[in-house]
This record gives sequence, structure tokens and C-alpha cells, in this order.
Amino acid sequence: MSTNKRRRTKIVRAGIGTDPAYKAVMPPLYLSSTFQIDGLSERGAYEYSRTRNPTRDELGKALADLEGGIGCAVTSSGMAALTLLLHLLEPEDLLLAPYDMYGRSYWLLRALAEKKHFRLKFVDFYSDAGLDEAFSESPRMVILETPSNPLMRIADIAAVRARAPDAILACDNTFLSPILQAPFTLGADIVFHSTTKFINGHSDVVGGAVIVKDDPEILNTLNLWNNSLGTIGAPFDAYMTLRGLRTLEVRVHRAQENAETIAAFLQNHPQVETVYYPGLASHAGHEIAKRQQEGFGAMLSFTLKGEQAEAARFAEALEMFSLAQSLGGTESLINHPASMTHVAMGAEARAKAGVSDNLLRLSVGIEHIDDLTADLEQAFKAV
Repeated sequence: MSTNKRRRTKIVRAGIGTDPAYKAVMPPLYLSSTFQIDGLSERGAYEYSRTRNPTRDELGKALADLEGGIGCAVTSSGMAALTLLLHLLEPEDLLLAPYDMYGRSYWLLRALAEKKHFRLKFVDFYSDAGLDEAFSESPRMVILETPSNPLMRIADIAAVRARAPDAILACDNTFLSPILQAPFTLGADIVFHSTTKFINGHSDVVGGAVIVKDDPEILNTLNLWNNSLGTIGAPFDAYMTLRGLRTLEVRVHRAQENAETIAAFLQNHPQVETVYYPGLASHAGHEIAKRQQEGFGAMLSFTLKGEQAEAARFAEALEMFSLAQSLGGTESLINHPASMTHVAMGAEARAKAGVSDNLLRLSVGIEHIDDLTADLEQAFKAV
């Protein structure tokens, strides 16, 4: 059979028929912390689960295959994936990162830069002037988050690659997943994920992953740090994530259909100030998104006419959208970034990034669209 399989086939078939012991169709869960060694001169592939584990390896192989990379370091969370990635840097290295990135990521980068782990510059990747300023120096690493969280800004991955041909270009692909965006084809060297989100897709596992395109040295360094830091993902979490991965394409496409309808609904609503969704022609990054993505995704944000009090009443009135952290599950969620996901940035950084008190972020699920729009409408009436 040809190895050039389509993505839908890859995610469904990941790990199928690989059991070496009993030929189980589904790959088994190996919970053992340690493995018996036959002799000092007869070492097997597995000795200790922090270093390597068969279940974690199956997930890593599946994600690397799906993104088109040579290997994957599976981690205990998305933040662990980012932490691992940062260990490729030396104190004198310059890191460029988005000024409007996920709040906890922003906090981590700023805190580590203050401790002199690396040099840091938060930059605007969304305009020519911003790119000119960003690349006035030569960075060792560039981190992109596109679409950005939560304003859904679109960075041109290929354009950034052209500006910094010698830098390590790392792309957070959490919002779109490998189904809708392939950063390696656009010039990225590393792709990382919070697998907690769309890849697992059922809001019952916390995990992360760092996938390397084609540099064995970088992959070996990441695996060494993952083992030494103990940022590895647990076998049970890997098993559950691999299970969730099999429905990734159908979940993402159904949720995206719902998001497109909701974005149009919100854009035409008199109580909505602005809708941030790359699928709308009015979005500043619409043309770039059309060019570098295979879809516009299931994430969107919008500002209500009013202040935080109105945003709170709206969110609390919803019944189908749960007020909660995280995203990417089968269920629809609503989030208030200023007081939840981006509170760690601080007020000044939030204001610069456009994370206002009346901004709300939706993670659109796979429920029936009529129920979702009806829920939004009744919440507007409550406001």
C-alpha cells in the first residue's frame, strides 16, 4: 500500500495494528513505569517510561506524520511544549514573539527573559512596519501564533520565513490543527500544540507536543530536555489523545461550519461592535488566511457594545455555551479573555494587544447550529 496517505486516513489509522504482542487492532496502553532489561549488553528500546514509553511514542509518531515532520516530543501540556521549545535558546539569543499571544505564554516568556534565559522582543507580525521593526536585529528564534489568541490576527508565515531565513521558526498550530494549516509547507521549522485542545478534542486530557520538520539535532535536543526536565506526557494521556485524534477531521470541519454561521450572525447583530473571524471578508487578515490555511477554523471573538458588566451578563445568560477556560472540544465554550486566559499579561499589555473588557471569545462546538444561534440570541436579550 502507498505510504502517501491522505490526512483523514492517517489520523484514523494511527497506531492501528502495531501491537507486537497480541496483534490488537487498537494500540495498547502501557502504564508500566519501567521495563525489564534482558542483560547489560542486550538493551531494548524501552527501559524507563520518563525516557520512552510505547504509548507515548505512538502518539508522537501520529502527530509527526500528520504535520509532516521527522519526530515529535510529547509533553504534559501546551505550556510544557513551549517551555521545552525555549530550551533551544542560549542567554545571548534573541527571541521574537507576538505582542498579542496567549496570556500565560506571554507571562512565561517575559519572566524567563527577565531571568536572562534569552533576550526577548514582543513584536507586531501583522504589518510591514511591524515586520521591519521586528527584524531590525537577527533573531535566533521566532515564535508565531496564527491565528492569534484571542483577536484572531493572521501572521504571514512565509513572509516571516523570508525575513529571517536563519532563525528557528516555530508555529503554534493549536487553533487550526494540522487539518486546516500546514506550517512546515510555509517555512516553519517547528510546530507545537496544546493537544488539550482540538487534537484531543474532548476536554478530558491536558497535553502538548513539539514536532520537528527535518533537523535531527533539534529533535534529539528536545527529547533530551523532555526527559531531563520531566515535561513528558503521561502514557494514559497519550492513549486518550490518540483516541481523540481519530475524529479530528470530522470534528474540526463540523465546528468550522458552525463558526462560519455564527460569525455572520454576530456581524449583523445590532448589539455587537466588532467580530474577529478570519473567514469574514472584513477581517484584516482574510486574504492571508485564504492563502495559507485550508479553512478559517472554529474560533472567533467579538466585542459587545458596552463594558465588562454587559459582557458578564451575556456570558452568564448562555446555556449552550459554557463559561470556561480552554477550547477545541466538541462542546461550545465562551471565555472572557481579560479576566481569564489573558489576565496574566497585565492591564498594559492587554490594552496594547486589544484585549478589552467587552471582548468575548467563542470556541464553537459541534452542536446543532440552530440551538447555538438561538442561545446567543436569548443571551443578547438578557443584556
